Amino acid sequence: MSAITRRSVWTLPLLAMLSLPAAAQQAATCPNPKPITAGFSGPLADIRYLADDALEGREIGSPGALCAAEYIADRFRTMGLQPGGTDGSFFQPFPIRKGAEVGPSNGLAISNRPYAQGKDWVPFGFSASATVDAPLAYWGTGLSRPDDPDDPFSHMEVAGRVLVVEWGDPEDSSGHSIRGEPHFKATMAAARSAAGLLVLLPDGMELPSPEGEIRNALAIPVVAVAASRAAAVRQAAQAGAPAHLQTDVRPTTTEARNVVAVLVGSDPSLEAQTIIVGGHFDHLGWGGEGSLDPDVHAVHNGADDNASGVAGVLEIAGKLATGPRPERSVVFIAFTGEERGLWGSAYYVAHPTVDLSKAVAMLNLDMVGRMVDDQVTVFGMGTAKEWDALVTQVNDGLAQPMKLGFAPDGYGPSDHSSFYGAGVPVLHFFTNTHADYHRATDDWQKIVPGGIDRITDLATGIVRHLAGTRNMVAMSLTPVEQEPPPPAESETERSRGYGPYLGTIPDMTPRDFGLRLTGVREGSPAEKAGLQAGDVVVEFDGKPIADIYAYTYALRDRKPGDVVKIVVERDGKRVTVNAVLQERR
Repeated sequence: MSAITRRSVWTLPLLAMLSLPAAAQQAATCPNPKPITAGFSGPLADIRYLADDALEGREIGSPGALCAAEYIADRFRTMGLQPGGTDGSFFQPFPIRKGAEVGPSNGLAISNRPYAQGKDWVPFGFSASATVDAPLAYWGTGLSRPDDPDDPFSHMEVAGRVLVVEWGDPEDSSGHSIRGEPHFKATMAAARSAAGLLVLLPDGMELPSPEGEIRNALAIPVVAVAASRAAAVRQAAQAGAPAHLQTDVRPTTTEARNVVAVLVGSDPSLEAQTIIVGGHFDHLGWGGEGSLDPDVHAVHNGADDNASGVAGVLEIAGKLATGPRPERSVVFIAFTGEERGLWGSAYYVAHPTVDLSKAVAMLNLDMVGRMVDDQVTVFGMGTAKEWDALVTQVNDGLAQPMKLGFAPDGYGPSDHSSFYGAGVPVLHFFTNTHADYHRATDDWQKIVPGGIDRITDLATGIVRHLAGTRNMVAMSLTPVEQEPPPPAESETERSRGYGPYLGTIPDMTPRDFGLRLTGVREGSPAEKAGLQAGDVVVEFDGKPIADIYAYTYALRDRKPGDVVKIVVERDGKRVTVNAVLQERR
């Protein structure tokens, strides 16, 4: 399950849809499943392989993730399912930004004194590639205090200058905050037409590497200055010294893959209609971003999150493939990139390989491997009128009924959210978090295999009712609009429990410019203002919105009660609305 609810949204990486390097298309050398899964059967065998150390945590775009995709495709192939990806394959490939690298054309000189790139300074991975000749200006901490008349830095003229700022946020107890991030400071500087930004690092901090930076480039060059040079650069900035700055930062790309298979329906009049069953197979690799043990460099195998869900999808596919064959078609999808912000499912919804307009429902399995006391939570129960009766009926008919907890919301930090944003009724099966969630200790030995068997029995029964068989009429669903729940932590504006509330649901799929909305909360300020699913926000309160970060920063800069003007692109036209921000509830 994605940690959108547990990590700050401004650190959420974004896809960059760039041309795919040929090297990324080369097949990885994958471990043989047979010796790894020997002695195991059913879903536990699949978990045992997917959560093996050899796959190194299945981080999106990694060799381990490619091996996981190959394994899943082979399992679908063995069941006799049809390929549902592109070009007659089981795969739906798409390019992702893997990081950034520093090119050969970088230089910094202040008052004609050169500084050594890589020793004295380095460009951030989100820096623009540009050449600037402009005077320096000292901008203090670079924090945004537009309402403070006593803060000289918030009101000084910065246009056309290369600003020099201190690292971090001294007013935050941890030294870090959204406004203390160099990316935030640079975004604010660019909005005020600054020419560039130099960030002075504190003693003991090493120059950052751009290698893992997957955010898109900002509009201005942004560099980190080593602590050993901070005093000299600060003094030069206070004197308004002239500077020459040249940055050369280049994105690196690789291939990611969803895996798609189809069990073709038996009724010619219904086979074009589909039931989608999915779960994500990626996890956190060696830790780092998203890990709840951020200082631990170890393989995060993600046995429960989400090898368990993929094993459940494979088990459901196997049960349905053995018959009786459903009348409607069933599409099985193993998504990648869920941990990075629902990348794979968002990409699939935007580029479906099977007609999404004919989808009746989507069932998502994410973290179903650690059932305790027979308890399972089913999300999305408010997305169709028939869910309550159907899920209850199928569960009551099991040999061992489970204790089901129902949650109405169709949005949430997993792949079903992408489909609900496209208007498809959804269900999400979940056995709760635990002490090993997003840690290196989420291993296969802690899985409760009997629990997965019972959850897949429940999901299979639901699919049979929806898809129909010769002995069962294919069921229809009536999508419903939900009552407004408390604001979801997956919303863009979520940040440590404070700040204004707008009620938008962001689409994490990147664009050349702007932020697309998957949906808006019923009864929210966004809905009252007239914002709609599919709108692309391009301006917020006078600030251009290039991506999710600019949107987050612009919203964070306002307060409850403010009236903000929002410009969106809708059906090829620009539409302006006014929204009254609310207090976060």
